[in-house]
Amino acid sequence: MTKVLIALCLAAATAEAQEAKVTPLVTHALAGIEGKEGTMVVVEYPPGGSDAEHRHNAHAFVYGLEGAVVMQVKGGKEVTLGPGQTFHESPEDVHTVSRNASTTKPAKFLVFFVKQKGAPLTVPVQ
Repeated sequence: MTKVLIALCLAAATAEAQEAKVTPLVTHALAGIEGKEGTMVVVEYPPGGSDAEHRHNAHAFVYGLEGAVVMQVKGGKEVTLGPGQTFHESPEDVHTVSRNASTTKPAKFLVFFVKQKGAPLTVPVQ
């Protein structure tokens, strides 16, 4: 029984360690575009980190900073972004793949969202 509890705790710690760290940078109303705002965040994936399938209900502009991330939207091709490379998602896109390409190195990218004021950045897909 003790071994099972230890295994479950280790599995939970591993799953938790793989979650993305999202650091908000700025949110600002967009002059001339009623009801819209721009939001910038930095996303960091630990080695092997990933996100579940989701959508943003926003235009999302991604810019690679460190390491490499794998991105794909439903119906699109899987792409790997390194530093200086970009990716775009439209409000209709479902983000099917978002993960660190490496199991040994972290990855970091910047995202600029254009979205409805006050709307959440990420919405789980059901």
